Amino acid sequence: MAALVRVVKYQAGIPQWIALYSGLIQTTLSQPHCSRMLYGTLQRHRNCQSRLTKICCGLRQTVSTVKQPNRRLNDTQKVFTAKDLPEPSEEKVGPFTKLIEAMGFTGPLKYSKWKIKLAALRMYTCCVEKTDYEEFFNRFQLPDTLYSWFLIAQLHVWMCLVRMKQEGRAGKYMCRYIVYSMWEDVEQRGRVMGIDSYAMKQSMKIMAENFYGSIFGYDEGILSDDHVLAAALWRNLFDKNCEDPRKLELMVEYVRKQVQHLDAMPGEDLLLSGEVTWRPLVETNAQSIVKPALPTYNDAGL
Repeated sequence: MAALVRVVKYQAGIPQWIALYSGLIQTTLSQPHCSRMLYGTLQRHRNCQSRLTKICCGLRQTVSTVKQPNRRLNDTQKVFTAKDLPEPSEEKVGPFTKLIEAMGFTGPLKYSKWKIKLAALRMYTCCVEKTDYEEFFNRFQLPDTLYSWFLIAQLHVWMCLVRMKQEGRAGKYMCRYIVYSMWEDVEQRGRVMGIDSYAMKQSMKIMAENFYGSIFGYDEGILSDDHVLAAALWRNLFDKNCEDPRKLELMVEYVRKQVQHLDAMPGEDLLLSGEVTWRPLVETNAQSIVKPALPTYNDAGL
């Protein structure tokens, strides 16, 4: 652009020189030698003017044809919070459903409620029967007690709750009965073990406080990095009694891969069947985590 400005300025000054030399030619016609010299000079300036005109026209065409790209820089000083993140779309419900759910009742769901209750019971059964509790007791030196069993069971129940809460209103309804089945099972096991009613009531109170407190810790850990998840496992599963960091590392890896494993299962199948599988505590092959097999169920959802 600086070169273009110089050329334009130089071109604007040429007519003044032409007028000056024309006056000199008129006043010095009696001098033939000077006239020839001035005439040659005038011709050179005219040639220079034509060249400058061509150059200027070429520059103008070049500037007009070359377009600078319109770039937008996304520069902002705003700090994004959880409220700014896109939320998953919720299931649309009618005004009647909103009214009865505001009163504490459950409105119509995508599937029959009794089917969802059966699926919830099956999912909790998978948390209890398809988990090798003996391996947890031996590898982590946990005491073989009802409370230790409950700490391991509630971890698997929490992972199921995390998965089913992604399935809208039907998934949340299923979560309620998974937790209900857990407390019924804990109370029944206490009776089978011969624990008196008063001691069982106190133990259930402690377990309930631990369960609802650990849910917040696990939720924070699964949404954060491994340090936060390891801290939650150390407080809740190990009851602040673990000096070996390798055990915490193993449990963090176990929780991460189980959540990923459950996320790969279709939500429709989980709502109808409730069948889940679990990865082993120690993987013989780290690359063996593949898409799980789909559960089978009949037309009635059983």
